[in-house]
Amino acid sequence: MPVQGASSADYNDQSFWFYPWGQSVTHKGVDIFAKKGTVIHSSTTGIVVYSGDISIGGNSVIVLGPKWRIHYYAHLDELNTSSLSFVTKNSKIGTVGTSGNAAGKSPHLHYSIATIIPYVWRIDKSKQGWKKMFYLNPIEYLEKN
Repeated sequence: MPVQGASSADYNDQSFWFYPWGQSVTHKGVDIFAKKGTVIHSSTTGIVVYSGDISIGGNSVIVLGPKWRIHYYAHLDELNTSSLSFVTKNSKIGTVGTSGNAAGKSPHLHYSIATIIPYVWRIDKSKQGWKKMFYLNPIEYLEKN
């Protein structure tokens, strides 16, 4: 769980691949709600390939982890890591916030997991279903770990 002290009660377990979902059309992750400033830890060991501002995601951290999986953390208030740094599970990477298109909404972390190796068998007939081959359900990941 990347948000310190959070549990399954702090997110909607039906939110992955939910349609319609604002500017991104389909929700490709999970939103974990917490008080602004709550610590966010890396959920995996890896290399921070980006730490900075992205228009929709606001303050964001992208970690390349095992199995070529990309762990995306968005809407952070503070960034506590930098690009090209190494993080381990539980390294502090930032705090929960409302940056990017989360401005005016409840503070939360948007967390998603993507892969650079497409899982073509995951394509389905849902909206943007072809993109599903690049995204893993982070809720399953959270519940396993």
